[in-house]
Amino acid sequence: MPLKNNMQNLAPIALFVYNRPDHTRRTISYLQQNLLADETRLYIFCDAAKTVADNAKVNEVRELVKEVSGFKSVKVILREHNLGLAESVISGVTQLVYEYGKVIVFEDDLLSSPYTLQYFNDALNKYANEERVMHIGAYMYNLHDKTLPDTFFYRAATSWGWATWARAWRNFEPDVDKLIVQFDTLKIARFSIEGKMNFWKQIQQFKAGKNNSWAIRWYASIFLKNGLTLNPSQSLIQNIGHDGSGVHSNNENIYQVQMARKPVKQFPEVIKEDEEAYKAIKHFLANRKGNLMQRVVRFIKQRIG
Repeated sequence: MPLKNNMQNLAPIALFVYNRPDHTRRTISYLQQNLLADETRLYIFCDAAKTVADNAKVNEVRELVKEVSGFKSVKVILREHNLGLAESVISGVTQLVYEYGKVIVFEDDLLSSPYTLQYFNDALNKYANEERVMHIGAYMYNLHDKTLPDTFFYRAATSWGWATWARAWRNFEPDVDKLIVQFDTLKIARFSIEGKMNFWKQIQQFKAGKNNSWAIRWYASIFLKNGLTLNPSQSLIQNIGHDGSGVHSNNENIYQVQMARKPVKQFPEVIKEDEEAYKAIKHFLANRKGNLMQRVVRFIKQRIG
């Protein structure tokens, strides 16, 4: 059974928005339909426009979020200067974990199941004092292994809807140089799911100034502490940002999922990575782009799309 929630002790939501009013509206609409929404505090962090061209959409989002209801409370934080997503997330998460001890994090392109907040709060309560459990993810790839348990531990941190505690966030290391020196060849292989994912390349690209990802530094911080992330075997999140509208998104459907329509009732008792889940994820990542013909077709579609 789901754990009993202390209604006074639900984690607040940090929602980070910028210049996508339609995505923001849908994200909020799905959050409003969550069980526990009316008991949950929502903080909406609105970044300021980076360019004059962004002003109209940024202002449209700001007007939209002023009208949000359906939560225990809604607080809108209007940034006066453009922070960019990474700094916006890092500062917002730091602020809320300092105040509440835990936080649930959403960006403006994530649809949630009605049971997503329930899942986050149950897991935050269950593993509150388990040092190795550092992150709770709600998105999961479309895995084909139907024998996996409802939830499992895994090494990598997904950033499409997640939660953490102050005790874990204290280990976040933003300085990429301090992270890099702790990796050797074996760790790089393990970190990259044996080369099936470009996580190490993302670290190198951050170092080279080619991306500004908070998420890859957070995963590296967890990994280097031998931390674990909790994940559902069926996704509780659908990302709608892969339509070419986002800062870091491509127009692709590799990561489309069928969202879970039932509550999560099972959580692992043993704190260790689930070997079967790891194998299923590794298999998905190895095959996610399809055969050569499928890759060519998708490449052409992206170019003309």
